[in-house]
Formats: sequence, structure tokens, C-alpha cells
Amino acid sequence: MSRSFVLLNFAVGVLLALITWRYPTSVLEVPAPVLLNGVDVDAYEPGGPKPVRAAFVILVRNSELYGMKRAMRQIEDRFNSRFNYPYVFLNDVPFTEEFKTSTAAMTKANVTYGTIPQEHWSYPSWINQTYAKERREDMKKQGVFYALSESYRHMCRFNSGFFFRHPLLENIEYYWRIEPGVEYSCDIDYDPFLFMQRQGIKYGYTIALHEYPETIPTLWSTVKDFIAKTPSFVRHEGGYQWLSSDGGATYNGCHFWSNFEIGSLRFFRSKEYLEYFEHLDKAGGFFYERWGDAPVHSIAAALLLRKEEVHWFEDIGYYHNPWNNCPQSSASRLRCHCDPAGSAVHHYWASCTRAWPALPESNITKID
Repeated sequence: MSRSFVLLNFAVGVLLALITWRYPTSVLEVPAPVLLNGVDVDAYEPGGPKPVRAAFVILVRNSELYGMKRAMRQIEDRFNSRFNYPYVFLNDVPFTEEFKTSTAAMTKANVTYGTIPQEHWSYPSWINQTYAKERREDMKKQGVFYALSESYRHMCRFNSGFFFRHPLLENIEYYWRIEPGVEYSCDIDYDPFLFMQRQGIKYGYTIALHEYPETIPTLWSTVKDFIAKTPSFVRHEGGYQWLSSDGGATYNGCHFWSNFEIGSLRFFRSKEYLEYFEHLDKAGGFFYERWGDAPVHSIAAALLLRKEEVHWFEDIGYYHNPWNNCPQSSASRLRCHCDPAGSAVHHYWASCTRAWPALPESNITKID
């Protein structure tokens, strides 16, 4: 062994000893990843792929810019400034540059803007528009909200059967609906999308109300006609107890208030839901009456999903005029500023909220 080789080994040893003394082993080790919900926090960096292919989906007009900015400020402060899920804005007309610039400035997350195809926001060929106008006039005489509004009916039909088909949502599996002016009163320190994916949940809500019966006089009979033709689609017989107070003869109006909903787009794209929507759409009730997307979504979720696939996000503080969901547990209230005594769950009109978790677990059938 040469003298130079021995000297080289000695020098390397001394150098390593000095490095170890100056920089302890713990400093030299690669740090463990910071976890959030068991996921590397780096997965929530802006612009990158998220643990769940999910997005906020927002149907909004250009004129609602400032209400939209308020809602974004709420959801960013309470949740998305840490999780950075993208936003997808939809409108029946092109968004203005002011709207796009102003909303994009509210978040670090990706933001995209889309225009709704005309065929998804217009009268289908089978609708008698003269008769539809007569029916709107009749509803005005009855004092029905939005009785004369055509755009409201197009909106309800779009949200019922078309929003999930928009090209901007092609690669999205879960959505969180947000509307202008809503408020979030509690910090959301976990990922609801990931929670739903891990638990197999297909639909989530915060408030469930009774619908105005004069807006949907024939909806229930139309649903029953569909179920009679496709009985194997019903996966949760107990859902009838939530939807009807007389054994299924009539609809009691219970519906998940859909201005807040977090859901699986696979459910809405399923064969069962698409056939259900097509049956309702052909009946004409979106235009001859004023069927809302809330009862349409809710009836489908109550019957076509199992009970455990529908979840009450009781812990998410949420306000949409005039109703508020405020967590009731003392632990949840530590991260909220809402008054639990003012929560909708204390009112009869929102009694459907707690009625869903109280349903029996049995009477579940599988689709053949």
C-alpha cells in the first residue's frame, strides 16, 4: 500500500469527522415530509396535481362579481389558502376581462372560465314555449318565487343535468359548489374531497329544507313513473322515509339545499342518474312548472345511493341567506364564529337536515 494512499484515506477520515462534528446526523438526514390528512403537504401546492381530482364549480353572472369575490375570500380564508383546489367558473355568456382578472387575483389556485353550450341553456325541441309562458303566468298569480323567470328555469335544468358534462370538468371527479355571497363561519382544517373519496361518500350537504310544493306539483309522480320502470336502480329503500311522510304516496319536499353541495361527478355521470334526468327532462317540468335542481339532485341521492354514501357536513359552518348551518358540538365551536342557537337545525323548515342521519341502515338493495 503506497504512502500517498494511506495519507488520502487519513485525510478523508478527518474530513468526515469534522463534518459530523459540525453538522449532526439529524441535520444531514433528509427531513420527513410534512403530512396533512396523511398526505404530503407539498401535494397541495398551487398549480400542481392534488390528492383528489376535484374543483370548486361556480355558475355565476358577470354582474355578481363582488358577491363572488366575497365568497372566494371566505372559502380561501377558511380552507383553500392551504389546499389550493382549482376553481371552474361557468356562465351562459362569456366572462368579462374585469371578472376574470378580479376573481383570479383572489387565489393562488388555478382558475378557468367557460361558457355554457347553447344547447344546455335553451328550450329543448319538445317544449311548447307558448304553453310554458302560460304556465309562468299562472305561477305568478300563485305568488311563486321566480315565477316569470326563464333564466332561472334554464339554470335549474343546467344544474340538474348538464353542469357535469362541461368540457372543463372532463377530468374532474369531485366538485364543490359555491355561489356568490355565501359565508363560511368555521375553519376547515381537513380535505373534504379526500374524506369523501376515502369513505366512499358520493354526496355531501350542510342544510336540508322542505321545498315549496307549488313549484313541483308533478315532480313526485314523474319520479314514481321512472322508478316503476327501473326498480333495480333503487339502492336505499329507506330513502322513501326521508322523501315521503305517507309511505311514498306524496313527496314531503325534503331536499338537500344545493347551493352548498360536494359531490361525486361519477354519480351524476352514471347510467342511473342520466336515465333519471332524461326521464324528468322529457316530462317538461323544468319549464311547465319550476322544478329546482335541489329536489332533483336530492331525490336521486336519496334513492339511487346508499345511506352511507350521503353525508351531512355538520362541522362546516355555512350561511346562504336566510339559512345558516352552525356546528353544535363544543369542540367544533372553538373554530367557528357563528351562533349555534341560530342554526337552521332548530327550525321545522330545516328538519330534513337531521332526518337523513336518523334513517335506518337496513333495506338496502343492490343494482342488478
